[in-house]
Amino acid sequence: MTSVKICGLTTAETLDAALAGGAAFVGAVVYPRSPRHIDPLHAATLFERARGRAKVVAVTVDADDALLTEIALILKPDLIQLHGSETPARAERVRTLTAAGVIKALPIRVHEDFAEAEAWEPFVEHLMFDAKPPEGSDLPGGVGARFDWTLLADRAFRRPWFVAGGLTPANVGEAITISGAPAVDVSSGVETSPGVKDPHLIAAFLEAARSA
Repeated sequence: MTSVKICGLTTAETLDAALAGGAAFVGAVVYPRSPRHIDPLHAATLFERARGRAKVVAVTVDADDALLTEIALILKPDLIQLHGSETPARAERVRTLTAAGVIKALPIRVHEDFAEAEAWEPFVEHLMFDAKPPEGSDLPGGVGARFDWTLLADRAFRRPWFVAGGLTPANVGEAITISGAPAVDVSSGVETSPGVKDPHLIAAFLEAARSA
C-alpha cells in the first residue's frame, strides 16, 4: 500500500481523521508565512496523540538554527522536512541539531529537475517531488499546483520518495498508478479554504490512496 502524509494539520479533529484513516505521516508546518503555520508548542500538544501511530514531520522553510533547536526540543519530530533552498550540507546540520531524519522537497516541472535528487540521496531518509509553484507565488508549496506524473514513470531512486503537489481525493489514485509512487503527500487538496482541513476529505483521500 502507498504510504500517505497528511500535511499542515492544525486541529485535533483533522489529526484524528488522518490517524483513523491510516496516515503513515502527519505534518506540522512551522513557517509563519504559511496559512497552515503552527508554533512548536501548540504542535507538540496537538501531535502528542500521534506518537506511535504515525511519524510526526515538522515542515520548515530555510529555518535557522534557533528555530530548528526549538522544534527539536519542544515538538520532538521524527522527521524534519526541508522545503526551501537548503543544501545537502545544511541537511547534515539539521540532522545534528535535531536528531531527526530528513525529508527534502524538490520542485519539479521538467525532466531536468530530477538531476538534483541524486545529490540529495546520501543525506536524507526520503525525497519529495513537489510541483514548482506558479510564477509569482511567495510560498514554496501548498498552493495546489501539480506536475506531470509521467515524468516519474520507470525512474528508480535509492531513497523512498513522495509525490506531492495538486493531489486530491479525485486524482491521487491516478497519480499513484502513473508515477508508481511509494508515498504521497497532501495539504491543500483536503481543504475547504487555505489552511482549513476537512476531516471528510482527509478520509476520502486516504481511502482513494489505499484503493489505488
